[in-house]
Amino acid sequence: MNIYDEFKWRGLVHQVSDEEKVREYLSEPGRTMYCGFDPTAESLHIGNLVPLLSLARLQRAGHKPIVLLGGATGMIGDPSGKDKEREFSARELVLARAARIRAQAEAFFEKNTGGKPIVVNNYDWTKDVTFLEMLRDTGKHFTVNWMLAKESVKGRIEREDVGISFTEFSYMILQGFDFHHLYETYGCRLQIGGGDQWGNITAGTELIRRKAASEAFAMTFPLITTASGKKFGKSEKGAIFMDPALTSPYAFYQFWLNSDDRDVVKLLKFFTFLSQEEIAALEREVETNPGAREAQKRLAAETTIMVHGRDVLDRVLAASEALFGKGDIRAVEPSLLRAALESAPAVSYEARNLPDLPQMLVDLGLSPSKGQARKDIQAGGLTLSGNKITDPAHAPGDSDFLEGGVLVLRKGKKNYGLVTIRRA
Repeated sequence: MNIYDEFKWRGLVHQVSDEEKVREYLSEPGRTMYCGFDPTAESLHIGNLVPLLSLARLQRAGHKPIVLLGGATGMIGDPSGKDKEREFSARELVLARAARIRAQAEAFFEKNTGGKPIVVNNYDWTKDVTFLEMLRDTGKHFTVNWMLAKESVKGRIEREDVGISFTEFSYMILQGFDFHHLYETYGCRLQIGGGDQWGNITAGTELIRRKAASEAFAMTFPLITTASGKKFGKSEKGAIFMDPALTSPYAFYQFWLNSDDRDVVKLLKFFTFLSQEEIAALEREVETNPGAREAQKRLAAETTIMVHGRDVLDRVLAASEALFGKGDIRAVEPSLLRAALESAPAVSYEARNLPDLPQMLVDLGLSPSKGQARKDIQAGGLTLSGNKITDPAHAPGDSDFLEGGVLVLRKGKKNYGLVTIRRA
């Protein structure tokens, strides 16, 4: 299958400048294309995963994708999808973020393609260009009329309370400048990106047409929304990051596992390398046995492996088994355990003022009273860090605490609480 046809089947083609020419361009291995990532945060998030994964698909198909880091454009601010001016970040911060994103992108490609992509930073070819040079050599190829017609600009100009600065108005010129540079340097003739980037991407195709008298192409992905109408990619606590220090692998896995039945097949197409046959089989599972959630489990497993690796997935599954199955809770990494129980009630005590077990259950909201707590313990309904306790007078000692100084109480099968000790 031509990789373009695969993109179509997966529902990844939203806009394309010339479908037949793009399909023809991608019909022979060795073609070059790029996608830009502005370093506006400390890490890529799953909103960046569709374009990043698409570049990886292209590399697996024998092409030469370029990951462009927006060290220059990230200092300006893209008006696309924004209703106000972005606050500027210091150059050092932007470049430091770009370096972290470079490492993330390279690690992602090595996991999923076996090799690294070409990674470039537009700061390298923009920083020494003078204002006069940009106006004379690039700006003259753009008409204000053409720029004003772009949705990213129109939406802001029509709002008198917001408006748009000359800085953000010029963003598309910089992005076009990037495309022309990559065309001249790498022979790159295709830029891909989110649907909100259409105006910026076509600025590049227009510049190449005018300045190089050549043809280049644009392709965008659709905005992903859930069946409930919400923009995809965020949890109640915000963005789902690819950096495990910002979003734990357990929370990352759970995000995908909680996908709605109405969304999961679409997400499998967008976010995995699974074949048509494999996804069709999972779609039948959703229809015939939705309670088993096999499609969600596969989606969560595939995305976690893709971003964090199979060994991390194994540890996440071990944590789930230890908490909700018959696994050994003491074998779970403390960081994964804390992440898994992030929403569980928690209390903290000074070491010298540690209450008895019934009081802990009351403080955690797991029992309504100390009298009921004693009955629950005597009935065998309590475990401390995996060990069943039937004596209400049991005083938790060092052997009950897990590595990291955490005591995990479980009442019944699914009610958890965390106790930590404050030491002077």
